[in-house]
Amino acid sequence: MRKPAGIALVVSDVDGTLVTTDKNLTPAAIAAVRRLGEAGIGFTVASSRPPVGLASLVDALDLRLPMGAFNGSTVCGPDLGILSDVLIPEAAARAAVARFAAEGIDAWVFAGGAWHLRDPKAPYVDLERRTLRAEPKVTADLAPLLTHAAKIVGVSRDHDRLAAIETSLAGDLGTRAAVHRSQAYYLDVTPPGTDKGGFVRDLGRRLGIPTERIATLGDAGNDVAMFRASGLAIAMGNADPTVREAAHAVTGDNDSDGFAQAIERLVLGAV
Repeated sequence: MRKPAGIALVVSDVDGTLVTTDKNLTPAAIAAVRRLGEAGIGFTVASSRPPVGLASLVDALDLRLPMGAFNGSTVCGPDLGILSDVLIPEAAARAAVARFAAEGIDAWVFAGGAWHLRDPKAPYVDLERRTLRAEPKVTADLAPLLTHAAKIVGVSRDHDRLAAIETSLAGDLGTRAAVHRSQAYYLDVTPPGTDKGGFVRDLGRRLGIPTERIATLGDAGNDVAMFRASGLAIAMGNADPTVREAAHAVTGDNDSDGFAQAIERLVLGAV
């Protein structure tokens, strides 16, 4: 593991990293973020969640920096006001939804600040409802939303099948959209040329913090771009092997306070 040259900013993924599988912040995680602030180290999050899904974290963690939503394609302030956003090109959005339909996979569309779906009883809807603390808008036709979609998600209990579709859909869409799983059961389609790595780099430039003084934490494939944009990349113990291999260090899993352990041992312990 490379020693950080005095970390000045920490950017963390949320689901699978900062919160437990039950979507809760533990007392240890809250205390770790507080200790970062006391040490003069900035903290924020980059997540596949929409801005509304980050609201509960703002008060609990006293977040004050911009946050990256939709895998970094939308940047919002602590008040959830949109600072910048990019949308999926309509043709790519339609191609993604058509592919999910052909595969018999549920599709969710995040557009106009809301979460839209066809079947409110489909797999993982209750989980997403608890995660976002928001209700979906049920619609029979997703097509009108595809002109202004910020994120599209293919949802399935068949994790291996979703992994296979990830590879083929990414090839089909090419440079027209980014395709990554944010969880084993969620396949995210987001705007092209945007990812968590871009958010980290842009925030570092805005704050005048060089790459080598930024630490990132994550657990999924969409976090690897963030790892590449930081001087200290920390993978969760629950991460896939390929994600762990892309990091400089590995901590405990998200249900065993791995986030707090990483902050205490790898960030604060190296200051």
